[in-house]
Amino acid sequence: METLQKIALVLTVIGAINWGLIGLLDFNLVAMIFGDMAALSNIIYILVGLAGLINIGLLFYHYEPAK
Repeated sequence: METLQKIALVLTVIGAINWGLIGLLDFNLVAMIFGDMAALSNIIYILVGLAGLINIGLLFYHYEPAK
């Protein structure tokens, strides 16, 4: 897996954890870490969204196991 895709996967997992916390506990981890810095929070959300789009490629990646 290339480096960009690994970074994108980490961002996607962080975004998923954040959404899980919002749904379960009404707790926004990004807002807690970055506070009222709306512009910085928006950048984080945009990066997580782009990471999700990059990782769509994983759905179509055909892995050939070693024999």
